[in-house]
Amino acid sequence: MQWIQDPSQNNVDNLNNVSREVRRHFRNKKNAYLRAKIEKLETNSKIKNISALYRGISDFKKGYQPRCNIVKDEKGDFVADSHSIVARWRNYFSQLFNVHGVKDVGQAEIHTAEPLVPEPSASEVELAIDKLKSRKSPGIYQILAELIKAGGRTICLEIRKLITSIWKKEKLPEEWKESIIVPIHKNGGKRDCNNYRGISLLRTTYKKLMIQLGGRSCIRFSLSLISLGNL
Repeated sequence: MQWIQDPSQNNVDNLNNVSREVRRHFRNKKNAYLRAKIEKLETNSKIKNISALYRGISDFKKGYQPRCNIVKDEKGDFVADSHSIVARWRNYFSQLFNVHGVKDVGQAEIHTAEPLVPEPSASEVELAIDKLKSRKSPGIYQILAELIKAGGRTICLEIRKLITSIWKKEKLPEEWKESIIVPIHKNGGKRDCNNYRGISLLRTTYKKLMIQLGGRSCIRFSLSLISLGNL
């Protein structure tokens, strides 16, 4: 303010000195941040934490990515408050995922599962659990695949009871119909929701059932779930 009110040489020199100190401060901060990132990459490399290593390299290459806290509504106007932003994303994904005008599956295609197809055995459930991928998002209830694997036979038997119940009823639990939708930017402006696609973070037990279905000859069972809007 002194430089604006009194642009004398002395005030100009003071302003330049302050500017140099500020630039030096932020330069040192940036260097310290980069050193910490590099040290973390070196640590992950030494302990062979490959997943964290590649994730860190990817973040390092991308550099600073500012968060986008403003989106466009349906009319193209900007909205900034959190409630309007959430409502905009909700409307966008509702229109994107809810496909109208699809004909219902014929009655002949949604009969119950083949009587000769037995319910999943304990060994099949154990194999499906082993196939679950680690370090994946667990969904709403935050049950990690690693936790299920570490549960051993006790968890395996409980999950088998749940899968068997679903297998017989041919109906998923209501909670399994919920998922977390994460917007992934494709291209174009980041404030336009139309430039995003969504991925659904599903429950780990739901993924296990899908693995189970993938390993069995149960086409009618799958069609039945599809007709109910569960898949």
